[in-house]
Amino acid sequence: MRKSIAIILALSFMLVSCAKAADPAVSAVDAAAQAPAQAPTQSEAQAPETAETADTGFASITIPHAYGETVIESKPERIAAIAWGNADVPLALGIVPVGISEANWGVIDGGQLLPWTKEKLEELGGTSSCDVFDDTDGWDYEAINECEPDIIIAASSGLSQEEYDTLSAIAPTIPYPGKAWQTSWRDQILINSKAIGMEEEGKQLVEDLNSLIADKTAEYPQLAGKTAAFAYVSPADLSTISFYTPTDTRGGFLEDLGFALPESLSSLYKESGDFFITISAENVDMLDDIDILVSYALTDDAIEVVLSDPLIGTIPAFVRGSFIMVPEGPLSAAGSPSALSIPWAIDEYIARLVEAADKVK
Repeated sequence: MRKSIAIILALSFMLVSCAKAADPAVSAVDAAAQAPAQAPTQSEAQAPETAETADTGFASITIPHAYGETVIESKPERIAAIAWGNADVPLALGIVPVGISEANWGVIDGGQLLPWTKEKLEELGGTSSCDVFDDTDGWDYEAINECEPDIIIAASSGLSQEEYDTLSAIAPTIPYPGKAWQTSWRDQILINSKAIGMEEEGKQLVEDLNSLIADKTAEYPQLAGKTAAFAYVSPADLSTISFYTPTDTRGGFLEDLGFALPESLSSLYKESGDFFITISAENVDMLDDIDILVSYALTDDAIEVVLSDPLIGTIPAFVRGSFIMVPEGPLSAAGSPSALSIPWAIDEYIARLVEAADKVK
């Protein structure tokens, strides 16, 4: 019989999932400003511990994270996956979750899921058995609870301590390992796959995606040796221009594709360690080492406003046309990659980068 949230919260001390006293590395980041991103790699961080469970043969798993650690005593059978891209991990491994978050960015035609997630769910025959949580404006705890999950995976997320505690009262919960919204796609796969008892399959998936990226980029030698940066520019305020660093998945994915972070941004990134760097328009002359500039799409009129600006418009990448405006929709969402978005979008993403690279002399 399904339990109410109130009853579960009252009994939360009985859960296996536990959070040791630890200050989170960072508070939750506004998802609108930070649609998904990258933390120290799981392979470099503390590895999850295991202990054999004789009765079932399943090795209990202890996974450290920003709020302490979560212990998983038995192999999860009912998986809920919330926040950006986490559902793509079990789906890529052939497992249909009992519930997943709807996409909060990049969906078209009023849909709830990004195309790669929707297609995989249909391929696995899970469209009728998997609930889609309407949680873009806040977690639907009641809906999550009604799915009766054995585990809630959210390795890439911005869960606050309070949200983590509430979710842990429903089922053992796996939040981000370091900083909110700064889990790389690789660590997202490794952590989530470990949590659902498919560690080796997760490692293989990462290897396969690494090989895919290497094979695709090798087809375009003009990309080699280029610098690139993912920018945020607003025609409504051209007093500044901002850039996502490799700590963010958008900047990190450009590095995955073989681009170097320009030295002008690298030095600032090393000083701050932030996922987002803002530069005054008065200092744009320092940005002449950006070969390719990537940004979210603007209207034609808005692009003209940017290009005609007496300061921002003088950035060499804008002047020579070696910039791409990623169109609104799935491709813009793929800039924050996941286990399923990479193979789905990589050809088109690289094709646009190649067009820009051809303009760099």
